[in-house]
Amino acid sequence: MKIFLLALTFISWAFPRKNSCGPRLKLEWTAYQPANLKASKLFNTDEVLNIKLSGSLREIFSDRAEKVKYHPISFSYAAIDSSEVTISAEAKTRGHFRKTAGTCLYPPLMLRFVKNEKFRSSIFSDQSKLKLVMPCQGDEYVVREWMVYRLYNLVTAKSFRARLVRVQLEDAKKKKKPTPFYGILLEEEQQLAKRNHSVLIDKNLIKPQQIEETNFLTMAVFEYLIGNTDWSIQYQQNVKLLLQDSAALPAAVPYDFDHSGLVNAPYAKPAEQLQMYSVVERRYRGYCIPNTTRFAEVFSVFKRLKKDIYNLYSDCPLLDAGYIKATKKYLDEFYSTINNGKAMQKEFSYPCDENGTGNIVIKGLRKD
Repeated sequence: MKIFLLALTFISWAFPRKNSCGPRLKLEWTAYQPANLKASKLFNTDEVLNIKLSGSLREIFSDRAEKVKYHPISFSYAAIDSSEVTISAEAKTRGHFRKTAGTCLYPPLMLRFVKNEKFRSSIFSDQSKLKLVMPCQGDEYVVREWMVYRLYNLVTAKSFRARLVRVQLEDAKKKKKPTPFYGILLEEEQQLAKRNHSVLIDKNLIKPQQIEETNFLTMAVFEYLIGNTDWSIQYQQNVKLLLQDSAALPAAVPYDFDHSGLVNAPYAKPAEQLQMYSVVERRYRGYCIPNTTRFAEVFSVFKRLKKDIYNLYSDCPLLDAGYIKATKKYLDEFYSTINNGKAMQKEFSYPCDENGTGNIVIKGLRKD
């Protein structure tokens, strides 16, 4: 009832209930939330949030040098009572491919909030800075990437929370406002760590075998499910590492899924050294495990969640019917593989093939 009443108050900027993709994760987060942490004001709902960025935006978007700087902006969002709340912030371009490739309309941004009284009373009060994913070539691919984050939220609490937003830009030097588009606000890394009673570690050349096995296999199988090969443990390419205590092994948390087959963005291509024809081709990129019975526990999780995963896509009105149909077919292929002994053995023992590309390390654009 509380969720329903809150939804009814979104009558100005906020979208009506039909533009949300279901309340499922609101209930899931309750189970994930440690007892001594309050639920995030920003990420405890899957409702689309309307936001507005105002300022010298052209100057911000044009700043794509190796070392970029923060620029002041005004950041506004729609409150529960439909009023507009404005807080002071700074923004800078971030990322690698989407910032430097020259094919993206908007670069991704890093937002940093000014911690004053207005900020502390806002829904952003527990997030000091946030990544804002902007559309590269069509915001439908942003929505698809958001869905991938939600899919992994179903699988494990060691996953980034993501909030879909509708972004309005107001450039101080341009009278014409561009059409609002979808973006993603991504949970702050420190909040991810705190929520999982862990700390972040940043150390290159940690081997996949040094990651806690169940966590690693869960992540690697998930990356296979979505058709993503753009990651590595060794260089923390699109992966963050968490450590609970000195006696534990690190855990890996993936992010940035725009190069996955499930998103199938027009600019996405697999790394040339992987010798793959397309991002929709799946390639398991774990380490060599000849005895694939070690995958059984992880496979059982994905099998148990099968209905929820399919419903996640079926129940989302932000996705067009053609994409939902193609996604279900893509998911069918994954489940067909893990339910077929020979096919499963072939796919998930691929890193054991000395003549294959299963052990290629994706370094990405990170520096040593």
